[in-house]
Amino acid sequence: MKIAVAADHGGLNLKNKIKEHLTSDGYEVLDYGTDSFDSCDYPDFALPAAEAVASGKCDKGIIICSTGIGVSIVANKVPGVRCAHCHDSYCAEFTRRHNDANVLAMGEKVVGEGYALQIVDVFLKTQFEGGRHQRRVDKINSIEKKYGK
Repeated sequence: MKIAVAADHGGLNLKNKIKEHLTSDGYEVLDYGTDSFDSCDYPDFALPAAEAVASGKCDKGIIICSTGIGVSIVANKVPGVRCAHCHDSYCAEFTRRHNDANVLAMGEKVVGEGYALQIVDVFLKTQFEGGRHQRRVDKINSIEKKYGK
C-alpha cells in the first residue's frame, strides 16, 4: 500500500515519526513535505498529498498540522477525497468502516506520538463495510458533483 504523508511546520515532528513507523511496517511512503521547521502554509503540503490520493497515485493519505483542522479543510476541497480529522482510534476505525475515508488528518499538538501511531494503524487496517454505508458515500459523491468540487 502506498501512503501519502504531508505536514506543515506544526506537524513536522509527528509526520516524521509516522513516516518511520509506516516504512518499518512495509508501507511505501511518498512524502509531500515540509522538511523544515520554518513557518509555512499548510495548503502547500496538504493539497498535493490529497491530490495523490484522489488520482490513485497513493492508496491513502495522512496529513498533519498543529491541530489537524486546517489540513483537513484543504484535503476535503479535492474531489474524491474523504478526509477525516481524528484524534482517537474509535473515530479512525469508524470513519473507515462507515465513511470509506481515504485521508486521515491529525494535530501534532493535540494527540501524542504513541497514540497517533495507534490511530494510523487502525485507520490503515480497517476496511470499509459497504452495504448501507455505500449509499451514504454515494450521496457524498453526489454532493461533490452538484457543487463541482
